[in-house]
Amino acid sequence: MATGALPNVPKHIFYDKLNAMLAAGDFDDFVEEWCEPFYADNVGRPGIPPGVYFRMLFVGYFEGIDSQRGIAWRCADSRSLARFLGYGQNEATPDHSSPTRIRDRLPLEIHEQVFAFVLSLANDHKLLSNKTAAVDSTYLEANAAIKSIVRKETGEDWKEYVRRLAAEEGIDIDNDEDLRKYDKNRSGKKVPNAEWESKTDGEARIAKMKDGRTHLAYKAEHTKLHRIPPVATAV
Repeated sequence: MATGALPNVPKHIFYDKLNAMLAAGDFDDFVEEWCEPFYADNVGRPGIPPGVYFRMLFVGYFEGIDSQRGIAWRCADSRSLARFLGYGQNEATPDHSSPTRIRDRLPLEIHEQVFAFVLSLANDHKLLSNKTAAVDSTYLEANAAIKSIVRKETGEDWKEYVRRLAAEEGIDIDNDEDLRKYDKNRSGKKVPNAEWESKTDGEARIAKMKDGRTHLAYKAEHTKLHRIPPVATAV
């Protein structure tokens, strides 16, 4: 089943151009040939063509939908997406169960082949920049002391928090020396950012520095683009 221009169906410039690119590369014929060994003849109700299945995956990718139900609902709700799949104005788009069965049937290698093939088409149409982004990150020490952290839930500082833990165990602590000894020997001593924050610098995060110290810090990232060879055509 090859999708084409359908009358009386709303257009979507992005998906129409994508369909034109796929048609120019005989996308539907290729994916049907790749998927044929995994389709049984005359068994059960007719399934959706592979070209429709992969177009539904494209919709999920481009629109940030990560569930088959969500993709199926989006396609059913949009007539321009129905046009992209090859369905007319009054035709129902596939239920979520159909692409789910196909996904379970097709091995990962087929999905990888289709992905590489579409990238090769995009490269042939000069739609790829042939660049990859490398991200390097490091921690920069914040101008805030680790002693300034407080519990988000209760507002306790570290000493108040440790004294409460000791009291819950029936231990009375009268001075800072005993407090340090108790804190040093107790188990489960963790300081997750989800539970603690600096009361003087809300943007700083608790982090382990390169020298092994735990400190409040900021995560700095540097991005650099590198050119990569063109995508090879899938076979």
